[in-house]
Amino acid sequence: MRTELVSEPGDPGRPNEDFASVGLPASGQGGSLVVLDGVTPPRDGGGCLHSVPWFTARLGGALTELTVSRPDVPLAELLSLAIARTAGSHASTCDLSHPRTPQATVALARWSPASVEYLVLSDSALLVESPGGTVTALLDDRLDRIPRSALATDALVDSTLRNKEGGFFTAAADPSVASRAVTGSLPRTQVRALAALTDGATRWVDRFHQGTWPDCLTLIRKEGAHALVQHVRTLERTGPPRRGKAHDDATVIYTELTR
Repeated sequence: MRTELVSEPGDPGRPNEDFASVGLPASGQGGSLVVLDGVTPPRDGGGCLHSVPWFTARLGGALTELTVSRPDVPLAELLSLAIARTAGSHASTCDLSHPRTPQATVALARWSPASVEYLVLSDSALLVESPGGTVTALLDDRLDRIPRSALATDALVDSTLRNKEGGFFTAAADPSVASRAVTGSLPRTQVRALAALTDGATRWVDRFHQGTWPDCLTLIRKEGAHALVQHVRTLERTGPPRRGKAHDDATVIYTELTR
């Protein structure tokens, strides 16, 4: 099995808030991948004593362990368990009811000899390539469907949209949001490769419009995951100013599944 994992901070002077892992059980009969994109906190810290990297490391670590050790439990249930475990580790010291308590987007995949399961929550992406070369982007597009006017300020987003009905959902402190994720399963025979990307890497497609999702997967396969991130960094430096972060943490996992 060929696997590549690249994760780079948007600003070398700040900690990378993404998390990425690949888990391979000792049986050799499958595996899993976990990609989280931590949400940058407000200046007041969001009522939490801990950093976003602290949160993503714990949530990601729990998901890595659970997706491998509990192969018969659906991914949404495992995400719920991981959120509850992480919330329990700082509930006594932090205000987990704050709308900006540490949180993250999620992309998960788990494969066995029979199937490939997936879960996507918020704006990370999971690309699936079939043996014939067809690429399908598995996305949670709720954030994209929200009018720009509703996203004018962080305060407006936090009060009306973040982890609210009619808005969008992230993995924070409420285990029930796991049921909001986009989930499904495919026969293993229908999947040749997977790529999971945080939105710092998906910019190549959805912000800079350099190609389609199939083009993106082709670039990763031919030039490597690191090349995609470097293309994004060049575009960030040379392109016109845009709304949002000029540079963002960028993470890519690419896995070719062999039988």
